Amino acid sequence: MTHCNPCTTPADTHTKLEAAVGPSVANPTLYRSLAGTLQYLTFTHQDISFAVQQVCLFMHDPREIHFKALKRILRYVKGTLDFGLQLYPTTSTGLVAYTDADWAGCPTTRRSTSGYCIFHGDKLISWSAKRLHTVSHSSAEAEYRGVANATAGE
Repeated sequence: MTHCNPCTTPADTHTKLEAAVGPSVANPTLYRSLAGTLQYLTFTHQDISFAVQQVCLFMHDPREIHFKALKRILRYVKGTLDFGLQLYPTTSTGLVAYTDADWAGCPTTRRSTSGYCIFHGDKLISWSAKRLHTVSHSSAEAEYRGVANATAGE
């Protein structure tokens, strides 16, 4: 994929991945190897964390649609090689947190996804995006759990 066309987002915002849809991947070992490599890349490129987590959910039985999603992440990485967190001196010192949740967003388990980012001044100091451990009964509960995760720094 050295000469692939880069894309602007690491995941398709209109499609949610599901298990056992479509034909199986011809080489599941290649899929697992690429997905594992992308997991290591998330340490320095947090912007792909959610998309990588989504493709890793299907390592046991990868399908062509999952491999297509994995290749999209690679295309995104190709187009963002020069991106990174910039650190520079600043005088602003406020602490601000942003959080959001996707209620019952996982089509397989119906669990919600929650994420947050915390800034000290204009510098990002902490972030997380993960699927919640329990099924939320409402969007308000999912949002509340997301706020709780952000304040606890989980």
